[in-house]
Amino acid sequence: MGFMDRVTSNLRLMLQRPPRQQYAALCYRIKKKQGQIEVLLATSRDTGRWVIPKGWPMAGKKAHQVAEREAFEEVGVKGKVEKEPLGYYHYRKTLDNGLKIPVRVQVHALEVDECLKSFPEKGSRTLEWVSCEEAAMRVNEPELKILFLQFGEKMQPRTPPQPIKAAS
Repeated sequence: MGFMDRVTSNLRLMLQRPPRQQYAALCYRIKKKQGQIEVLLATSRDTGRWVIPKGWPMAGKKAHQVAEREAFEEVGVKGKVEKEPLGYYHYRKTLDNGLKIPVRVQVHALEVDECLKSFPEKGSRTLEWVSCEEAAMRVNEPELKILFLQFGEKMQPRTPPQPIKAAS
C-alpha cells in the first residue's frame, strides 16, 4: 500500500463516525367509530419533507421521555408513550455548515390523548393525520416507511371469527 493509499485510508477511517442518536415519537390515534388507526405527520421546518417529531438526547431524560417531549414541542400532542422502542431508522442530517452526518433514530409509539391548541412550534409546520399506508408513501426514509407499514399491520383492528352455522 502506497503512501497516498494509506493517507486516503486513514482519512476515510477518521471521517467514518458512528451515527449520532435521535429519539422520535410515532404519534397515533384510533378512530372510535371505525376502529381505524391514524398517524400524525408533520413537515420539517427546513425542507418541508414529511417527518415524525424527533430530537437529540436531553440531559436527565430517558429515550422515551425525549420522544414524548419532542411530540409536545413539534406537533402539540400529549399521550401515553411506550418505553420500549418500536424500531429504528437511519437518515443523513444536513448540519448548518452543510456537512451531512449519519443519524440513527429510535422510534417510540405514542398514543395521543390530547391535541393542544398552543405549543412551542405551532405555525412552523404543517400537521396531518393520515393512514399508516399514506404516511409510508409520504416519508423519504425507507426504514421509516417499513416502520409505518409494520405498525399499521400490528394495530389492525381484529374482528373475532364469526361462528359457523351448521346446516340443518
